[in-house]
Amino acid sequence: MSKTKLELTWIGKDKRPRLEPRILLEDPSKSYHATSKVSENDIFDNKLIFGDNLLALKALEREYTGKVKCIYIDPPYNTGSAFEHYDDGLEHSIWLGLMRDRLEILRNLMRPDGFICCHIDDSEGHYLKVLMDEVFGRSNYLTTLYVQVRYAEKTLKQDMDFHKQVEYIHVYRKDFGAKPILNKKEMSFDKFNYQVLELGEGREEILGGKKVRIFKKDEWKINKIEGCAKGLKEIWATGSILDGNSSGRFFRDYLTGRSNNDGLGCLYKVENIGDDGLGYRYFSGPARATATKGKYYQGVPLNKLDTEDGGTKPIENFYDLAGSFGNCRLEGGVDFRSGKKPEALLEIILSHFSEKGDLVLDSFGGSGTTGAVAHKMGRRWIMIEMGEQCHTHIIPRLTSIINNQDQTGISKKNSWQGGGGFRYYKLAPSLMKKDQWGNWVINPQYNQEMLVEAMCKLEGYTYTPSETEYWNHGKGSETDFIYVTTQTLTDQQLQAISEEVGEGRTLLIIASAWRSKNIDRFINLTLKKIPNSIIKACEWGHDDYSLNVQNLPMSEPDIEEKPKAKKVKNTQEESQVMGDLFGDQT
Repeated sequence: MSKTKLELTWIGKDKRPRLEPRILLEDPSKSYHATSKVSENDIFDNKLIFGDNLLALKALEREYTGKVKCIYIDPPYNTGSAFEHYDDGLEHSIWLGLMRDRLEILRNLMRPDGFICCHIDDSEGHYLKVLMDEVFGRSNYLTTLYVQVRYAEKTLKQDMDFHKQVEYIHVYRKDFGAKPILNKKEMSFDKFNYQVLELGEGREEILGGKKVRIFKKDEWKINKIEGCAKGLKEIWATGSILDGNSSGRFFRDYLTGRSNNDGLGCLYKVENIGDDGLGYRYFSGPARATATKGKYYQGVPLNKLDTEDGGTKPIENFYDLAGSFGNCRLEGGVDFRSGKKPEALLEIILSHFSEKGDLVLDSFGGSGTTGAVAHKMGRRWIMIEMGEQCHTHIIPRLTSIINNQDQTGISKKNSWQGGGGFRYYKLAPSLMKKDQWGNWVINPQYNQEMLVEAMCKLEGYTYTPSETEYWNHGKGSETDFIYVTTQTLTDQQLQAISEEVGEGRTLLIIASAWRSKNIDRFINLTLKKIPNSIIKACEWGHDDYSLNVQNLPMSEPDIEEKPKAKKVKNTQEESQVMGDLFGDQT
């Protein structure tokens, strides 16, 4: 019996966009950096990208595949509502297709030990869980975090039948073996609150092969002190203790009944016992004739001193953050109604799934909460946002953080003092556009440098132009290179290039044209013409994959004949006015 594949299906699942791998153009006027370093750990190479997030993710794919440690995304919930900064009403199958396309690239960007945390509510949350099972593998599902976002008594609408109080964060790892950072138990020294004072010299005996110094009742004293790492902990030598460790067994085997010989209230200092690094351990005998129990005093175990904590405990999967959601409206100095996430939530996420210096990505930037928290916690970050809030919210918020003018959110908890910076990028226009006769031509907005970088991306090469070899614009491997030119190359030029490349190396040449009687003789060269070689490479001139349409009708139920879906026109102007569905709410 063959095993049937378990998967989520929807109308149009087989339709996939052929994305153009755009290049990113920095706008230095919108980039921002601190004037000087605040600490040696300041991070300046963070990226804020303005543009469609699917195209932006594709633009990052070549450079950042396998490099992102933690992804947090907060996509539109597809509730059918329209909010101030985004539309949230897609036909169900369209929403799934949009999410699938983005999740697949996000998975490529993740490190093998990386994690993705997807914030959603129950409108699409259960479908998203199955979709993520398919993209990331069901075995890589870790947990779902349940977050209380509002209290029951704070009803948004009095005519509701059901009042949503909880949202979900589905957590997946990239590969098996990736482990989150567990909660640390705080090491407490409260019980290590005794100090033993030797007032006399005592006398020495050998018991159980160990040197033991015996102090009479008036030759020692014990004081109670404030608990500390150098204090001693009092433990009764009785019950299971007598069998459970070396100190208990020593008391049982060699000190029980010694009061008949040594007297009551003696102190025994036993050499070469214990795990606290003291080199000895104190034992006290019974203080009364009728008593049989004794005590011993141990220091803090070395393994606990070395770790400076008390071990770990599991990560909780429920967080009551309703208060934080209610009070986060003005965090970072920006108001972002109907979707802003509190910094306290992102601090929890980044604490469990990243460490200082790790790269964090949010492709639904919204008001910039992810970048703000990552910046304050010493993580590198990339954020993508298509909506105008990239300029009205994110840039002012990050600038304030860098200038140490923001003490909201987690700033005080993390002792934030400013510093660092970010670079602002926008997507380059499409490389190809149609001329007045309808023919595809290279976009005249592209200069030579932009063209070279774009062709490197299209052909799968890393853009690394050489300062010494004019023909070396990028590499696909240590021995494979690319050269892009708008010139017409002569036979002599090809011969010279071939000789410079030499044996053991190969070169892909993309040129406008060439004149050569026999190009086959250049065995280390491969030639392609532009733009003919790239016309069918991908979709050109497509700038918006958000499909920002509001409240499309739900798909028809399965019948023998399904009516063809009507095309809904959505202009770029409408997208700018209405807001971007896939522009997020963080």
